[in-house]
Amino acid sequence: MSYDSMRHLADSWGLVIMVGVFAVLIGWAFLPRNREANRHAATSIFDEADNG
Repeated sequence: MSYDSMRHLADSWGLVIMVGVFAVLIGWAFLPRNREANRHAATSIFDEADNG
């Protein structure tokens, strides 16, 4: 493949693929089974402050 054809492929489908991956990752974070892990990650900064 030449540079021009690779550039055209990246310009046309690269953005579509990146948006798709972004949507999947955002969807993964909002799955109900991840709720407890997300809550723990959000409040873990306060765990050590409460102990000391």
